[in-house]
Amino acid sequence: MKSDLFQAPDYYQVDDLLTEEHKLVRNTTREWVKKNLSPIIEEYAQRAEFPKELINGLAEVGAFGCYIPQEYGGAGLDQISYGLIMQELERGDSGIRSTASVQSSLVMGPIYNYGTEVQRQKYLPKLASGEWMGSFGLTEPNHGSNPSGMETKFKDMGDHYLLNGAKMWISNAPICDVAVVWAKNEEGRIHGLLVERGMEGFSTPETHNKWSLRASITGELIFDNVKVPKENILPNKSGLGAPLLCLDAARYGIAWGAIGAAMDCYDTALRYAKERTQFGKPIGQFQLQQKKLAEMITEITKAQLLTWRLGVLKNEGRATSAQISMAKRNNVDMALKIAREARQVLGAMGISGEYSIMRHAMNLESVITYEGTHDVHLLITGLDITGLNAFK
Repeated sequence: MKSDLFQAPDYYQVDDLLTEEHKLVRNTTREWVKKNLSPIIEEYAQRAEFPKELINGLAEVGAFGCYIPQEYGGAGLDQISYGLIMQELERGDSGIRSTASVQSSLVMGPIYNYGTEVQRQKYLPKLASGEWMGSFGLTEPNHGSNPSGMETKFKDMGDHYLLNGAKMWISNAPICDVAVVWAKNEEGRIHGLLVERGMEGFSTPETHNKWSLRASITGELIFDNVKVPKENILPNKSGLGAPLLCLDAARYGIAWGAIGAAMDCYDTALRYAKERTQFGKPIGQFQLQQKKLAEMITEITKAQLLTWRLGVLKNEGRATSAQISMAKRNNVDMALKIAREARQVLGAMGISGEYSIMRHAMNLESVITYEGTHDVHLLITGLDITGLNAFK
């Protein structure tokens, strides 16, 4: 087990913009990552296995629905606290952040926002504590960037709904106890249904042979004439806007999380550049290496300020979907470029599991695609600034 020597960069003293509570939440998560995640993550990624033993710890540091009110098991924290938790988790590994992000934004979020009081009381405390794990079923084999074309459907059978269809690329699916599933009714209207493990006809096969997010557990949600009780429909919002608002919350968390991955790559490259000597001096003394490192810290600093401001707007209820898209797209692209540059600083050692950089680079290849691809987010910004829809 390797020691975690990470030192967080803060070139513009962004900490001054945070409250004491923010820093306490972040530092608690950072120490948990150093103690519990960093020592084991390379081994689990090499084995392509999800470290289930971390679930209780994730719950204890508030990674599951920290902004959900305390009466439902959450910590009642603000959106910047949530973002900082995601940043620290992704500093450890994108797959572990994905686990927490799905649980918080895509499962607990819609249950809290769109569900009944009975549903909130039934599911949220179990999800917050990690007793239950959740998944979010939107993406289908034939419908990724165009979720409105979904083929998963349900029929009203009088005393229950009959659900048929399939979802794929679903984080947490093989271990989920409940899935928030988006499906069309007989009129073609999209609704959210809560599908529990054990319902006849519901299966969750695991997806194998991934080169990315190897320590995250991914699978399918398959529905073969699943009888869903009528009380399991989310009644307070329907239509495509319902799952898209959930994605906004997830994308917001990703915007913060990507900074964590970038920080880890930068910190690793900086330390290596100071220690590795060639031609009689540290490689960090060469101009081209300093160029790489200077550009990395510049981009990280810009992303920190962008995301902090987005967090303020989100706390005030003023953050728009387009603003969130911009931050997700910018920060993941930034992190991926930094991972690639940091790999070059380390030379051949950059591909070794002794360092985190190649694992981050592989993970970020997924992060730049999921919750809206890099190109789709560009078009969201384009639509927002021109008012002209390039999707049609």
